[in-house]
Order: sequence, then C-alpha cells, then structure tokens
Amino acid sequence: HVQLVESGGGLVQPGGSLRLSCAASGSIFNAMGWYRQAPGKQRELVAAITIDGVTNYADSVKGRFTISKDNAKNTVYLQMNSLKAEDTAVYYCFARTIHYRDYWGQGTQVTVSS
Repeated sequence: HVQLVESGGGLVQPGGSLRLSCAASGSIFNAMGWYRQAPGKQRELVAAITIDGVTNYADSVKGRFTISKDNAKNTVYLQMNSLKAEDTAVYYCFARTIHYRDYWGQGTQVTVSS
C-alpha cells in the first residue's frame, strides 16, 4: 500500500554536499521530511515540508539544508550543504497521511568524515 523509498546517502568530506531523495506512494500526505539518528543519541527532526509548502528545520541545520518537493513526482528532496561531522547519522524519511498516520523509509547512512 504505502511505500517510501529513499536514497542519496553516502560518505562525504566536511564541507561537502549530499542530496537525499524520498519518493512516497500509496496515499495522500500532509507532510514529509527526514528524521535522523546517530548512535547514542535520540532521534531528531531534521526538516519537514507540509502539503502547502511550509517548511521546518532543526536549528542545527538551518542555513545549510534545504527541503523541497516535486508534486508531480510525489518526491521530497533534502539538499545538504556545508556538511559537518555532527551530521553523521542514519536519515529516515517520513510521511504523514491526511489521517495523521506516519510511515517511514528504510533509512540511508550519511557519513561526514575526512
């Protein structure tokens, strides 16, 4: 039924960039975005975008990350610039339906290291 497929993670040097993608299908979604989780740390919201285009960012990524959406492709993107070692985590795409049920992608590893 509902499927989320995310991609774009990898290994990058500090100061580099990555672009995450998440394609959702099977429902109508009020919001999509990414959480991330690093070992020993709690899950945190990175960025989200609502059906009408309102965005929300964690303070730690504001000014460096940009979330956007392509309605025709039912896909959201997270452009991550000026990456820091502290951004290293597994990034999980989420989508919230109009009935407020949440779904999750499989996760993609982002590693920022020299």
